[in-house]
Amino acid sequence: MKKITLSDGEWKLMRLLWKQPHTAPQLVAALHDDTGWTKGTVHSMLTRMLERGTVRVEDGPRAKIYYPVLRQEDAAAAETKSFLARVYNGSISMMVASLAGQKALKPEEIDSLYDILRQAREEASL
Repeated sequence: MKKITLSDGEWKLMRLLWKQPHTAPQLVAALHDDTGWTKGTVHSMLTRMLERGTVRVEDGPRAKIYYPVLRQEDAAAAETKSFLARVYNGSISMMVASLAGQKALKPEEIDSLYDILRQAREEASL
């Protein structure tokens, strides 16, 4: 499987495309206040993303419409794996210990983690 990496800017574009397809002008308008990107910047990023196969384009009635090819779940999984490898030497337990040590976990997040781990244990036992 090809390694999936998105730049911070590509994540911004993909978050919009995962919600619904957009034209380039719609993307520029949606991101302008947050990023200040021009249509040239957005066009360059979309061209690069087309070449890498993370988006596809179709002719629309008035403008080209961009669609995500890369699934959000696949991008998130690849980003998580890369982050864990870089920062925690691939160890999920080291990451959770770090978050717990910083008291960065809310009680409801701890409960959710327990539920996730119980489910994972049950599935692993099958």
